[in-house]
Amino acid sequence: MSLSDLVKNVSQELLTHNIKLVTAESCTGGQIAKLITDLAGSSAIFERGYITYSNQAKIDLLAVSQTTLDKYGAVSAQTAEEMAQGALVDSQSHIALSVTGIAGPGGGSEEKPVGLVYIGIAYKGHVSSYECHFNGTRENIRDQTSHKALEIIQAILKNSASKQDK
Repeated sequence: MSLSDLVKNVSQELLTHNIKLVTAESCTGGQIAKLITDLAGSSAIFERGYITYSNQAKIDLLAVSQTTLDKYGAVSAQTAEEMAQGALVDSQSHIALSVTGIAGPGGGSEEKPVGLVYIGIAYKGHVSSYECHFNGTRENIRDQTSHKALEIIQAILKNSASKQDK
């Protein structure tokens, strides 16, 4: 599915279920928020977005723990989960999406290579994260991250809706 079709589908799912989204983005630099808000009427489904590129921004705006950053690093499942939780707590939204990773071309290591991304979700009292490995240019990695994050949101919303129908 194209990214633009995915954005439309996710937006429709959010609107249908009267759910507002908040984003907390690091490696994508606000790209996901931009994609959502490119659609007219997005104020009905998008509450706010945080761009927390630095560790200090993650601490100040999303209440990510310094201990988490010291122990696991900014690019980790733990940080992605704390980012999502922090964004949700500080907003009037129902679901939070966070992304943190290494878009490159530099900054990677053997342990955490370029293209390693964690996507965090906080929804209905549950917090989870997804480890992803992308490749290509910086732009490719950011686009793949945005696409995957929106696919995850779409799947969660569809799964939640199907459970309500039963």
